[in-house]
Amino acid sequence: MSSDDRIVFTKDNIDTYLKALAKEYRKLGGRKLPAEIVLIGGASVLINYGFREMTTDIDALIQSASTMKEAIDHVGDMYGLPRGWLNEDFRRTASYTPKLIQHSVYYKTFYGVLTIRSVSGEYLIAMKLRAGRQYKNDLSDILGILAAHERLKRPLTMNMIDDAVTDLYGSWEEIPDNAQEFIKNVMKDGAYDRMLSEIRESEKATRTILLDFEDSYPGKTNTKNVNDIINILRKKKDLENQKK
Repeated sequence: MSSDDRIVFTKDNIDTYLKALAKEYRKLGGRKLPAEIVLIGGASVLINYGFREMTTDIDALIQSASTMKEAIDHVGDMYGLPRGWLNEDFRRTASYTPKLIQHSVYYKTFYGVLTIRSVSGEYLIAMKLRAGRQYKNDLSDILGILAAHERLKRPLTMNMIDDAVTDLYGSWEEIPDNAQEFIKNVMKDGAYDRMLSEIRESEKATRTILLDFEDSYPGKTNTKNVNDIINILRKKKDLENQKK
């Protein structure tokens, strides 16, 4: 499957897949043990806000009978979705904490057996800050969430974000320095929509130079060195642009 043909998940189709999942799970005996899924990251952003167009998989925390894995595979086969279209890989990331379940909020229940929950704004921001990836959608998602709450007349304050970071990770010591600097500047500036456009362009450019680097030096990047590599590549790119 080419990148142009890949299956993506949107605000419009996520419910279709989750409803089908509930139906399959129920057929496999799920009525005896109702399940709960907490949508994390991009999927949670999609169902709660309108600024994010899509995500390529659904990160989740799953509490269910063992037949849920079979149900997920059945739905994937039914709709031609990639293996792992709904997965718990998030548990292996730095942003994961079991406290996310405690701070999740109700979304919907399908067929009386599958309850879907999501993560609310300030906790999503805390998660995105913990990840702080310059080459993903972490920073643009933060700005999109802040802008959405401003439009809803329910602005998120720095105190609310501080409480969420502390609730999930204990302190700001767990948040990368670049992410701490980012949120301070963002909250001080307040022009979320303008900054969103700028950050999206920056993230796109960063992904491009990082992919070029990985093509030339496969296997050299990892979660520990990726930010240092990005900073070096950006400086190199800036110097090249200055010489033109």
